[in-house]
Amino acid sequence: MATIILAFWSADNGGPRVEGKPGPGGPYGADRGHRNELTNPGKERTTMFLRIDKLQIELPKPTEADPNAAAAVQELLGGRFGEMSTLMNYMYQSFNFRGREKLRPYYELIANIATEELGHIELVSASVNMLLNGPRASDTAPVDPVNAPLASAKDVRNTHHFIATAQATLVGNSMGQPWRGDYVFASGNLILDLLHNFFLECGARTQKLRVYEMTKNPAAREMLGYLFVRGGVHALAYAKALETLTGVDVKKMLPIPKLENSIFPESRKYEQMGVHRKLYRFSPDDYRQIGKIWNGPAPGGDGQLEVVDGPPPGGPLPDLADLSAEFAPEYHPAELYEIAQKLTTKAS
Repeated sequence: MATIILAFWSADNGGPRVEGKPGPGGPYGADRGHRNELTNPGKERTTMFLRIDKLQIELPKPTEADPNAAAAVQELLGGRFGEMSTLMNYMYQSFNFRGREKLRPYYELIANIATEELGHIELVSASVNMLLNGPRASDTAPVDPVNAPLASAKDVRNTHHFIATAQATLVGNSMGQPWRGDYVFASGNLILDLLHNFFLECGARTQKLRVYEMTKNPAAREMLGYLFVRGGVHALAYAKALETLTGVDVKKMLPIPKLENSIFPESRKYEQMGVHRKLYRFSPDDYRQIGKIWNGPAPGGDGQLEVVDGPPPGGPLPDLADLSAEFAPEYHPAELYEIAQKLTTKAS
């Protein structure tokens, strides 16, 4: 879930048989029998993503728009240490992994964490969008473009948000510069890649802490508090993997910087829920060997590390309001809604 789940599901010549929906039958909305039907070992297997229409957590609604805070948070999406970088580093390392069958626990750890990062991209994007839009309600009445309804945008830090994406997130950093593919490090050397991933998680945490110090907006801080905890899980997982390969107790270096998550109220509540001890398994049937690495007592001495089958409970996606001044979804959105209603009526 994390909004998107990486899974290896069987497919026949007609394509993947994905029929289940999230529900009471388990973390993927299907009982064991249905899941077996999806993963019939007699069928050809193909790599797929199953998307669940939720955020990993619920974000509080902002009381006002804060585009300059949105610009700062944007760094955590498309900057050198943003969620795009963690996703693409781990994803390409999993694509290019050598000796996968002989080193499967390490492959599964990288691939599974990559999948959670997909949800982190959506979570940071939702935070940016909420900061840009505030509590705005939809207004389908057209505005007069001659009166410069976007005049205030010229004074914000990142005008790209207003010019290019209609007051929404972008694949770039806090200065509007695009995310770059050469941020990806996939050397093929397992120890070096794991060491890089540990460094990447620590660098990401450092920048998140700095952004936290820039804004008190709850739509930003709730997201940051959760990601402090989940990033800590990933850094610890890579440290434990390195320890099994090298004997070096890398986890003694954590946390970097030397600030415990418990000092932040937004993080403390997630640690009290045990989220810092959980590694979610984002697949109906695969990635079960991550438990060979993610096990034992938590470093804080407050319980055992555990692998959780399925995604976190999640929260609703924010519904962005119409913006007639940005022609989004159109200058006359009511016409689009009428067409959509006709489609819905026809389908029913």
